[in-house]
Amino acid sequence: MTTNKLETEKTTLKLEGMSCAGCANAIEKAISHVSGVEECEVNFAAEQATVQFNPQQTSVETITHAVENAGYGASVYSQNEMMAGRGDAEIVAREAESKDLIRKMTVGGVISIILIVGSLPMMTGLDIPFIPAWLHNYWLQFLLTTPVQFWCGYQFYRNAWKAFRHRAATMDTLIVLGTSAAYFYSLFATLFDDFLIQQGLTPQVYYESAAVIITLILVGRFMENRARGETSAAIRKLIGLQARSARVIRDGETKDIPIQDVQVGDVVVVRPGEKIPVDGEVIEGSSTIDESMVTGESIPVQKSAGEEVVGSTLNKTGSFQFRATRVGKDTVLSQIVQLVQQAQGSKAPIQKLADQVTGWFVPVVIAIALTTFLLWFNIMGNLTLALINMVAVLIIACPCALGLATPTSVMVGTGKGAENGILIKSAESLETAHKLQTVVLDKTGTLTEGKPSVTDFVTTFGTANQNELKLLRLVGLVEQQSEHPLAEAVVEYAKAQEVDLKGTVENFNAIAGSGVEATVSDRQVRVGTARWFEELGIQTDQFTEKASDWEADGKTVIWVAVDDTLEGIIALADTLKPSSADAVKSLRKLGLEVVMITGDNEKTASAIAQQVGIPRVMSQVRPDQKADHIVSLQQEGKTVAMVGDGINDAPALAQADIGLAIGTGTDIAITTSDITLISGDLQGIVTAIALSRATMTNIRQNLFFAFIYNVAGIPIAAGILYPIFGWLLNPIIAGAAMAFSSVSVLTNALRLRNFEDQVYSSPH
Repeated sequence: MTTNKLETEKTTLKLEGMSCAGCANAIEKAISHVSGVEECEVNFAAEQATVQFNPQQTSVETITHAVENAGYGASVYSQNEMMAGRGDAEIVAREAESKDLIRKMTVGGVISIILIVGSLPMMTGLDIPFIPAWLHNYWLQFLLTTPVQFWCGYQFYRNAWKAFRHRAATMDTLIVLGTSAAYFYSLFATLFDDFLIQQGLTPQVYYESAAVIITLILVGRFMENRARGETSAAIRKLIGLQARSARVIRDGETKDIPIQDVQVGDVVVVRPGEKIPVDGEVIEGSSTIDESMVTGESIPVQKSAGEEVVGSTLNKTGSFQFRATRVGKDTVLSQIVQLVQQAQGSKAPIQKLADQVTGWFVPVVIAIALTTFLLWFNIMGNLTLALINMVAVLIIACPCALGLATPTSVMVGTGKGAENGILIKSAESLETAHKLQTVVLDKTGTLTEGKPSVTDFVTTFGTANQNELKLLRLVGLVEQQSEHPLAEAVVEYAKAQEVDLKGTVENFNAIAGSGVEATVSDRQVRVGTARWFEELGIQTDQFTEKASDWEADGKTVIWVAVDDTLEGIIALADTLKPSSADAVKSLRKLGLEVVMITGDNEKTASAIAQQVGIPRVMSQVRPDQKADHIVSLQQEGKTVAMVGDGINDAPALAQADIGLAIGTGTDIAITTSDITLISGDLQGIVTAIALSRATMTNIRQNLFFAFIYNVAGIPIAAGILYPIFGWLLNPIIAGAAMAFSSVSVLTNALRLRNFEDQVYSSPH
């Protein structure tokens, strides 16, 4: 029986001891086998596991114990601790690992150079006068190689042993088998050289191969460690934005306290140039705030009493006080970090192929290596060539590049999105966005500012007379009961005309997509659409022409009837966002079909759509019908994105292949969207899609490099070119190629940090 998602909990575990993608697969299997675990995703690049489980059947302790039983380490990744500034442990651990690798690389490098110089006469077949013969002494090379093999290479043996104990094989298994084969064969030749000569074999040693291979792999691990640290730079950058302390007023005193001690309701004082410590509402003073860290917008925003401020944004000019409304893990910054972490720890569908390959990769490579040895030994009768080619096959194979190809690009891509005010919920959303064919834009609050205002008011009594104000009072009293943006605009207009809006309203009723009705002073007042009035049998002919003219100008017209008699019409206009027209052009330049969806009638909708360059319009659509229109587009075979405000558009956002919610910083927790645009700027849609395309291109490049590397590298290492060209791959070169394959994938992924969206100036 499947557990209801509402009954489950989700936790993120920090993992230790992984050395390749095979380790990630082993951990994922171990966690998935725990009873009560619903979902598990292990991210090798992020070194973390995201686990959804039923707390009634299992616990975090049981899950971490399962990871430890598999031979790895696991600990709970605490959001609160990290946001309190104690998340630097990861950086410290990574630096400690780098220092250890540097020590071992230095020792291995010095010894490897000595061994290579001493082996040059043997490798080249030349007598090199300046190289003393004793430098190629087998026993000296044995003494020099042993610390490299077992001290520098200790981590490979340790990890390979862990995998063996759990009936698994990893990249470390291949490294240990390959270098050990070279080392112990060389030791055998050192101890029993006379025996080999008696058997007609030339005793040769490959100590330098074992030492150089281990050193090169350590160099690769060091570079990989540094590069993987850079993939999570976006998270560290976000965390670093947070203020460390806050100045609060308690018991009449102003005091500085640590950020984690701020409580909801505290009055916080902010001076010019300071970071706002937590989220809140301004209660005194005003200032301009740089909110670029959450919105990506560089222009400061004016804030005054009653307006919300976001924690970690920068106060520019004035001083003010605000009341804390969200602290700790509830702040906007914490939610951003949480969403970015969630996305970085998730898996893209394209990664499934790589996971399947790495699952059987190591056993297959071992089988190929053994086959290579047997073929060379039996066909050529040459133990030395058989050994060299077997070691080369074991060393050149690298599932790490496959395991890193997708998650590193996802980590950098989602981090880059966060820097631009784009919060991508999962790797799947990031991947799907590049397939989009149609983008549906809600009008109010998406294309427009969402703050309509009254532009015209006409009654059957004429204008500018007392009867008009009486009618406006009735309309204002009814609209006060509604939360619709148009209703708020009418109320504001009535107040501006100094109309008294005190009175009793009875039997208020809102009809979705039609209007509102109520009883005021025993008179029935209706405010709504012409279509609704026609359905009620109310005559609208008197104002049809004027309403048509207003609608042709892109205005929204609402009709007023009292006691089933038409008494007036009101025109409202909602200002288009400055970025709307350019964003639509950019979307069309990307080859996307752009559709506008609105509750406005066809004439008004078409006028607005024409202003921004949208050719296809869905008008007179009620909020509850928007999802059905998304379905109709999907039935046309299109991959559809819905862009809306995340409130009445929630069903449509959920139905679309990708739901993009327009947020304002405090709306980032919208659960129905796949991508949240913190800023209201529609250019964020273009950036999100362009970023998705760039990320997917990067992932395909990585997978191509990783697959081609192994498809071509393993046969060459096995000696496939020897019969044609007489070429054999030296194990040292194989080690260098393997060490840098992962680094090349990581370096390519890090190129995404240079992503810059192009703002197109002309339609497609």
